[in-house]
Amino acid sequence: MLKTIDPVLTPEVLKTLCEMGHGDEIAVVDANFCAMSMGPSQRVFRLSGTSMRSACGAVLSLFPLDRAVDCPVAFMHVGNQPEGFRSALQRDVLALVERHEGVGANGCEAVERFAFYDRVRNAYAIVQTGELEPFANFLFKKGVITAFEA
Repeated sequence: MLKTIDPVLTPEVLKTLCEMGHGDEIAVVDANFCAMSMGPSQRVFRLSGTSMRSACGAVLSLFPLDRAVDCPVAFMHVGNQPEGFRSALQRDVLALVERHEGVGANGCEAVERFAFYDRVRNAYAIVQTGELEPFANFLFKKGVITAFEA
């Protein structure tokens, strides 16, 4: 155990977050997500007993978001819902994004399911949670840490 590091994060996930560079994306996905079929090069880490809220909070406690892009956060649009719909879980995670990184709703984009899959295929890694709510899938684009934050 380490002080100030959320115990939800395994050593492998911590190493991966550290290895990622500016512009790399990490997917944090629900238990039903097709993580293993995304491709042979994907790094998939399981946090099976962890909720989406806990996993995203832990990742965002260490992970700087990319300020050089309009939308450093993407999430899967809930199927059969109107544009602009956000589930309660999505609203909670987006509130975490704002609290940890100051990125509001304009910096977060809903992505259609199959387009989201395409983006995840290019992600640096996938963290699969035990979340059972459908469409609970997020992508976070890594930014930089300045000398003032180190």
